[in-house]
Amino acid sequence: MNISKTVDGTSLSIALEGRLDTTTAPQLDEELKNSIGDCTTLVIDFKELEYLSSAGLRILLSTQKVMNKQGKMIIRNVNETIMEVFEMTGFVDILTIE
Repeated sequence: MNISKTVDGTSLSIALEGRLDTTTAPQLDEELKNSIGDCTTLVIDFKELEYLSSAGLRILLSTQKVMNKQGKMIIRNVNETIMEVFEMTGFVDILTIE
């Protein structure tokens, strides 16, 4: 998985490419923990994300909990397959998806 990061003041944008699964979730977790300290807006772009596993869902949930305390988290460009995962797991009610 490739992670691209853009910082603009207190806004952080992260674009994911490839698969967010058991193998790559620790990489994203580490990147987020190192990057969201002063962030008030986190945008995660799923445009190039092909697959999302339960390990990826755990990272999103823990990040959402942190961002609820310090700002907001938005997920953009979710494909149909990943949207089905969000709908089946109830994450559509937890996450802000645009």
